[in-house]
Amino acid sequence: MLRATYFAQEFLTTFDSEIKAVTLIPSETNGAFFVSVDDKKIFDRKQYGGFPEIKELKQTIRDIVSPGKSLGHSDTPVHHS
Repeated sequence: MLRATYFAQEFLTTFDSEIKAVTLIPSETNGAFFVSVDDKKIFDRKQYGGFPEIKELKQTIRDIVSPGKSLGHSDTPVHHS
């Protein structure tokens, strides 16, 4: 739940004029974590195999809600170990 609240805060701060609300819904399934935009699922932790970096989710959301928006340092490529 802490990670979900952190992500929600990041989305609301980054997309302050594009996103009107973020809804957190506790799951009955431990470890479930989904992100949807306009009822379309764009991220599923189980399919991904873990949690992404916040910049990956910001880039995905940006590409949907405001494709021309610069994300500054979050626009740099994600480095996987």
